[in-house]
Amino acid sequence: MKKAFKIIGITLLIILAILLAIPFVFQSQIEKIVQRYADENLNAKVSFSSVNLSFIRSFPNAQVDINDLVITNFKPFEGETLATSKSISLAMPIKEVFKSSSDEPLTINSINLDETLLTLKTNTLGDVNYDILKESETKNNDSSDAQGFTFDVKDYSINNSAITYIDESSNTSFFITEFNHNGKGTFSGELSELDTKTEGKISLNIDSTNYLDNNTLKLDALIDLDLNKNKYTFKENKGLINQLPITFNGFVQQIENGQLIDITFENPGSSFKDFLAVIPKTYSKDLENVETTGDFKLNGMVKGEITDNSIPNLDIKINSNNASFKYPDLAKRVENINIDVAIKNTTGNTDETYVDINALNFKIDQDVFKASGTLKNITDNMLVNLDIDGVLNLSNLKQAYPINLDQDLSGILKTKLNTAFDMEAIETNAYSRIKNTGTASITGFTYSSEDMVNPIQISNADMTFKPGTVSLNSFNAKTGSSDLAATGSINNLLGYLLSDKKLQGNFNVSSQQFLISDFMEADDNAKEKNKTTADSESLKIPDFLDCTIYANAKTVVYDNLNLKNVVGKLVIKDQRATLSNMTSDIFDGKMSISGDVSTQGTKPSFNINLGADGFDIAQSFTDLDLLKNLAPIAKILDGTLNTTINLKGDLNESFSPDLQTVSGDAFAEVLTRELNAENSKLLTALESNLNFIDFNQLDLKDLKTNLTFDNGKVNIKPFYIKYKDIDIGIAGSHGFDKSLDYNLVFNVPAKYLGSDVNRLIGKINDPEVNKISIPISANIAGSFTNPKVSTDLTSGVSKLMKQLVEIQKQKLLSQGENTIKDILSDVMTGNSGNSNTPKDSTVIKTDTTKTNTPNTEQTIKNILGGLLNKNKQKKDTVNLK
Repeated sequence: MKKAFKIIGITLLIILAILLAIPFVFQSQIEKIVQRYADENLNAKVSFSSVNLSFIRSFPNAQVDINDLVITNFKPFEGETLATSKSISLAMPIKEVFKSSSDEPLTINSINLDETLLTLKTNTLGDVNYDILKESETKNNDSSDAQGFTFDVKDYSINNSAITYIDESSNTSFFITEFNHNGKGTFSGELSELDTKTEGKISLNIDSTNYLDNNTLKLDALIDLDLNKNKYTFKENKGLINQLPITFNGFVQQIENGQLIDITFENPGSSFKDFLAVIPKTYSKDLENVETTGDFKLNGMVKGEITDNSIPNLDIKINSNNASFKYPDLAKRVENINIDVAIKNTTGNTDETYVDINALNFKIDQDVFKASGTLKNITDNMLVNLDIDGVLNLSNLKQAYPINLDQDLSGILKTKLNTAFDMEAIETNAYSRIKNTGTASITGFTYSSEDMVNPIQISNADMTFKPGTVSLNSFNAKTGSSDLAATGSINNLLGYLLSDKKLQGNFNVSSQQFLISDFMEADDNAKEKNKTTADSESLKIPDFLDCTIYANAKTVVYDNLNLKNVVGKLVIKDQRATLSNMTSDIFDGKMSISGDVSTQGTKPSFNINLGADGFDIAQSFTDLDLLKNLAPIAKILDGTLNTTINLKGDLNESFSPDLQTVSGDAFAEVLTRELNAENSKLLTALESNLNFIDFNQLDLKDLKTNLTFDNGKVNIKPFYIKYKDIDIGIAGSHGFDKSLDYNLVFNVPAKYLGSDVNRLIGKINDPEVNKISIPISANIAGSFTNPKVSTDLTSGVSKLMKQLVEIQKQKLLSQGENTIKDILSDVMTGNSGNSNTPKDSTVIKTDTTKTNTPNTEQTIKNILGGLLNKNKQKKDTVNLK
């Protein structure tokens, strides 16, 4: 006996050793088998890190573990991942491992998937990414001869997985996360039973509307399988959506053109708490201690065929009568809740599915809200017809329901409205098909957001609804120290509220006082309370606005500027505000503005034409930063200014021009004759270098100049002014950083160049000399606060002195030649120089004797020598100092 047991033990050990060793022998072969079956049966790229074979784990079956599986699509979803799985375990009879022919089907008994991510997609052309099974080349032969897998599943499971479904054509997305599903049964028999358990969290979005948001789903389903008839019957099925229990029964059967469905369902309880359980827990919070009264009933039927042209008949009812609820930590009770809603389709035509809202009523304190209506053609171009009648104290909402709001609501909303429209009319702004009649008003409403510095307090707003338009009869509000009043019309209020359309309208807006700082800046307390936008972020013109505003404001305050009687037109569209015909009283003159401001890019930008008529120069160039930087020296002028400025550039975070980006041009006309030179370091520095000019007496009559600016510099085109009989030419540039680079040319008459020059002019004693002038150049560098002035005054005076000396020389030479001529004439005529002897009676006697000749020549030499010596002495004695 011992020997028998010994033999049996040794045999078992040998068998065990073989079972442990064989997988290593067939390791590479099994990988090839898995890869071959994948390549031959799937139109997709399949890869994995490894395949492990074991004869022990699932004995007497073999177990194949495929690790790190990745399935990647071919066209038209090329490169997109269809599925990934950390591990897939397949249990199969051991003999299946030894099949070498790909023509033989592979039998699998159980499947277990761990951490599998499946992404199913339908694109706008109707292509799907999950249709990856290859068609069998022998599909026309007996099915038993076909390639592929044969399932004889005893059990299967999917653990810690997720499924995503995206339909781009209908803008639908469906998600299941934390998905766990398992089933026990068999698919091999003609009649069998499958016992399944499922849990996960589901989310559903359709056309940007969130219908389910991470809702808990649990389902225990016992399913009868009739594989001959392709019929699946549900019995003893219990589900849980969030905390709402559902029971259902019926069947789904595969037919030639689709599926045949016959299912009924209901919630087994009748407490109104079941209705609150349908609401996502994020919004409904903890329901455990909520007090409820009244009933809630959900039941329905889905019966008929699903084909390409039809859907099953629907009859789903939601009812509640005189219900109420109160959360334990909130002060208000919601009561008199009546719900009577039905979802129906009696024809099987998809387009004829409709929703009857017979009643949707509730009451908070004394405020009663009622709604009723119908939603038809809900799967295509939905037709809406609603009646709304009620009063809501908005501050009660948060006191009655645990809703998370970014701000506390306040105000009384009253509405009595009927609206009828189709969704296509909303999307295409077909106003003739939008029928709104009724009124709505709100009083005592306060609104704030993270991008607002101060809350907007709306004292009252009153609207009348008419087909195609909404009339804003009155709107009065205040924010900070600013007040607003408006009337006008809104073209597509429903388009804005129900879709992604922009708010279109025309408004007349008036204000007694409008402070830009109420919208652009905040004190520390206001910033902490209301504004969360980062300081480095620029404010944006709202993208949802597409409107025209006619503005009339008595006072607009921007920084230190007070604009009076602001009137103009403002068009806002696509984050761009366009101003036209805007005028204002400021600096004792009139300002006009046209152009636009845009916040479309990463940095706000502007392109503005600014006109000034009769500006007080000193005030405007002191208070207005733009003018101050264009012409800092202008602030010393007393008088008025006319100018036109065209400029563009970027705006900084406070919506002020970024001067380093500003470019444009300007034309200015100065209407003044007065100058306060003592207020300018620049003019003081010039006067200290040019003592012949008094800048307080400059003639600035009809001064006109042109400027261009770019890259942080202002370039002044040459212009001319006058000081007495001195012409002055000015040109150059300065930077917005206050740097200077100017050249001035003074055309200075000689008489202004000092006492030495004037004495020399007096000695010359010639009126023409007084007309002589020379150009004196002055270069200005440095900055406005520390100017550096250099001139060529010394060299100019030196050149002038040389010029005057040359004039005197020529004049003396001219005088000497006349004297010689006179003497020679006297000599030739024998005139002794006696002034009493008439020149005409002089008798010239010619003596040809030699004794007369030397006397005559010597006489002429002596006369000429004396004149020349006399002239030389005069030149050398001129005082140049």
